[in-house]
Amino acid sequence: MNFTSLGTCVLYAGLAGLFTWGVTALGAALVLLTRRFSSRGMDCMLGFGAGVMMASSFWSLLLPGLEQAEALAMNGWLTAALGILCGAAAVDVGGRVCHRLNLARHDGGSARRCQLLIGAITLHNIPEGMAVGVAFGALAGGGGAAALGGACMLALGIGLQNFPEGAAVSLPLRREGMSRGRAFFFGQLSGFVEPVSAVLGALLAATLRQALPFLLCFAAGAMIWVILTEMVPESQASRAQRPAAWWTMAGFCLMTVLDVALG
Repeated sequence: MNFTSLGTCVLYAGLAGLFTWGVTALGAALVLLTRRFSSRGMDCMLGFGAGVMMASSFWSLLLPGLEQAEALAMNGWLTAALGILCGAAAVDVGGRVCHRLNLARHDGGSARRCQLLIGAITLHNIPEGMAVGVAFGALAGGGGAAALGGACMLALGIGLQNFPEGAAVSLPLRREGMSRGRAFFFGQLSGFVEPVSAVLGALLAATLRQALPFLLCFAAGAMIWVILTEMVPESQASRAQRPAAWWTMAGFCLMTVLDVALG
């Protein structure tokens, strides 16, 4: 299959977005089975996902962005620095908006808290989906099996991270008194934006060739910010700190080994 065609890149980005959405739905489905899930298991899963995404941010986004900048005779270090900082800032601003909204959650009832919870997770998923889309959209510029493998591993890392996120929406909704079916529906709905934003990211990366280096670094910055501010602190919040840290190392090493092997 010709991975350099626009249609193929967008198709694979959409499929990857559907995968990450599906994993969100699997996490949300825990509400159909139990009220609680092992915090140790969630922490280790978050740690592994953080390791995979950390390596993917470099191998699948930042490094290709620098190579693309060099090929286009652009200033590589400046493009990388601006992209990383802008990506981190975009996620940070989104998080601050959600935080300001959450300040008013005590003024409303359970329905208000449910809306804010769903909105916060949904907003958080947009840059993740775009990062996946940008990685697949970059295939239009070449890269072969190594670039495809890196994009797939990035989608895998985000998917692993989405499993506990789906549960983090559906289980609290159930505790607020919502039925299991409705809690599952809204839990999986929080991941619906990922295939949409993945397709958008792929279209931008594949059609705006001059902007591709910046977009790749932007996605890397967004991912690194999510890892540092959410995934790693969350995985270290319980007594499973050392196991979670080792799972982070395992995820990072797995992604690195696969990238080198595919390359």
